[in-house]
Amino acid sequence: MSSPTSLKKPPPIDRRAALAKIGMLRGLPPAELEALAAKLTWRAYEKDQQIIEQEGGSNDVYLVASGRVRATIYAASGREVAFRDLTEGASFGELSAVDGLSRSTSVIAIEDTWLASIPGEQFWGLLRTKPAVMENVVKGLVALVRNLTERVVDYSTLGVRNRIQAELVRMARETKPKTNQCVISPAPKHADLASRVSTNREEVAREFSHLTKEKIIERRRGELVILDLRRLIGMVEKVRED
Repeated sequence: MSSPTSLKKPPPIDRRAALAKIGMLRGLPPAELEALAAKLTWRAYEKDQQIIEQEGGSNDVYLVASGRVRATIYAASGREVAFRDLTEGASFGELSAVDGLSRSTSVIAIEDTWLASIPGEQFWGLLRTKPAVMENVVKGLVALVRNLTERVVDYSTLGVRNRIQAELVRMARETKPKTNQCVISPAPKHADLASRVSTNREEVAREFSHLTKEKIIERRRGELVILDLRRLIGMVEKVRED
């Protein structure tokens, strides 16, 4: 894994336009985004480079201007559990900024990524003075709690096959599908999906084979196509209701 220090300069890009895509900052006028862009620290991270470390003491909040990062948790045994992937427009680090405690996850770049960071004190200043930012952050944290609650219930009540199906449903919904089909790009690796649902990649491979035969999913050029999202959702909901 690469050093936490960025290895290259950020690419030339319109920083105000990049901030306009950040969900946390939705509702801020262009002039305020321009002023904020000048105050932030901008860094580029290469694939596999660590950004923050679990139990670390920093309290910066990070804004994903481009690329993709992965939050992971390391158990006492050393086992790595993938928590969630975040892409352009997302933010992370809010928990430590709010409560002042150490980082609950590690975060690495899983592709070349460009981030802006804001110190915890400055983040609190935005919350106190910008109602739109406060509303966005609260809604984001509520969504996170709901997602975690659903996962806890799934781990407690669903078998391995249905946990895999449920995770595919969550990933599909993140694409905001408008039809019964959607594309997850890039396709999740079996090992990564296994880490998300506490199983092994062989189980994931078996379930992918089953779903492919049932014409529910299909792999196409590095992407995973959900061919029948309603049916996939129905498979999970049926088990949850039993």
